[in-house]
Amino acid sequence: MLIVAVAWLYVTILMAFTEATVVAGIMTFLLYGLLPLGILFYLTGGKRRKRKRAAEAARHDDPPTP
Repeated sequence: MLIVAVAWLYVTILMAFTEATVVAGIMTFLLYGLLPLGILFYLTGGKRRKRKRAAEAARHDDPPTP
């Protein structure tokens, strides 16, 4: 999935370069590139966050071994 994200960022950078003004280019890159990828990575990272939270809780629940 990472290669698709990198390719999408490449496409949006090229789209941003073709905009008429710098502000339009930045907005294109942010709204078409970073924002959707940020949402996608947040949604697909749910299982990792849940596993990490469970491992953290299990580590704190175990009594220390002497």
